[in-house]
Amino acid sequence: MTGTARDVVDTVTVLTGPDRGGGTLKALDAASGARLAVATLRALAHAPSASVDRAAARHLPACRAEQYVAARTLLRRVLAESGHPLATGEPIVAGPRGRPLLPGATGTAVSLSHSGEWVAAAVLTAAPGGPAPEIGVDVQTPCTPSPGLVRRCCQGTVPRALAALPDADLAREFAWIWSAQEACVKATGQGLAGRPWTIPVRPGERSGNWRHLRWRSLRGLSPVPLAYAVGPVGAGPATRPQSTRPRGGPRVPEPPVPGNAL
Repeated sequence: MTGTARDVVDTVTVLTGPDRGGGTLKALDAASGARLAVATLRALAHAPSASVDRAAARHLPACRAEQYVAARTLLRRVLAESGHPLATGEPIVAGPRGRPLLPGATGTAVSLSHSGEWVAAAVLTAAPGGPAPEIGVDVQTPCTPSPGLVRRCCQGTVPRALAALPDADLAREFAWIWSAQEACVKATGQGLAGRPWTIPVRPGERSGNWRHLRWRSLRGLSPVPLAYAVGPVGAGPATRPQSTRPRGGPRVPEPPVPGNAL
């Protein structure tokens, strides 16, 4: 994929894509109006960052501070390109459960994610007179999950299907599944309290509905597992959550990538 690629899958258009050495991928979902981007830390290493973001990251370990500032630098870019630039000194604050918020911008929802060398950001603005928007984005660097984690986070026949895959394929497919699950609970602002492991996502699945949300995985477009969820998408029956204690597992499983902020 080159920097001038414009690939379309359903309603998602890739505006710019990373070259083989990495970089930044930006996409637009024409159906919802959501804008999102994913980038490597290297691609953002020399990008101008806001002093308010750097100050907020001073108490964090160095590697986490780099992710923190990079994700917010990417979000500020996406906001500017969507017509909602933040003033230089305007902060991106943390709401309940760490959900990022823009002070005073009630009609614009944002989401952030980080995993290893990757950060992601997403923006959704409400239509005039429309309901408050919700958006969640999640990026995952593939790593091989334990059999117990697969059983806790996947439903039905999915654990058996994943167990049949070679380790590298298992790691990548599980990352795609988990990114979709976590994007949904980020959109609702619940985080892990929303029990993302109960959200049904099948191997290879590109999109689906959960409660009042629509989620999509950018399979075939993103160089790293990346998913987002937007809402509301119309009234419909809520998915009944499954047991919070899957057979053989503890009540709350460890997330594959700890510390992936909302």
